[in-house]
Amino acid sequence: MTEIQAGTTVQLETSAGNMTIEFFHDLAPGHVANFVKLAGDGFYDGTKFHRVIPGFMIQGGDPNTKEPEGMGNRWGTGGPGYQIKAEFNDFHHERGVLSMARSQDPDSAGSQFFVVHGEAGFLDNQYTAFGKLVDGFEALDAIVGGETKPGGEGSAPVNPVEIVKATVVEASA
Repeated sequence: MTEIQAGTTVQLETSAGNMTIEFFHDLAPGHVANFVKLAGDGFYDGTKFHRVIPGFMIQGGDPNTKEPEGMGNRWGTGGPGYQIKAEFNDFHHERGVLSMARSQDPDSAGSQFFVVHGEAGFLDNQYTAFGKLVDGFEALDAIVGGETKPGGEGSAPVNPVEIVKATVVEASA
């Protein structure tokens, strides 16, 4: 993966407002490069936040969410077709932190990510934190404020918020 210049950000234009992310280049360079590449390639455009837990986090980045719900109930299982190695670090998972979702295998992250809504220190050194929101906390709050469906962990939104477009903003020299 290509090294991303410090100061590069990604703006997520969502149906609930915009969020701007800055990255922890020194703590998780592989995750930063992966996320920025996927954003730049349009991978995230049209995906939805499929898992929403107020006080905890919002999760997105699954290409299966571009399909209508009920298409084999595959939301939450998709990825880019590859996995990346964990870069666990001691950055504290708190409101606004961007981290990679994964399965039980620490090296199973791909495209799915989450933004922490509340205090989630129990994730420290367990999930790769690789960025944080610098703008768009209103959008984060709007996403977690939406109604969720009953059943399971109660995290499936009734009206999932869409990432309309992810835009990479290169740092100025």
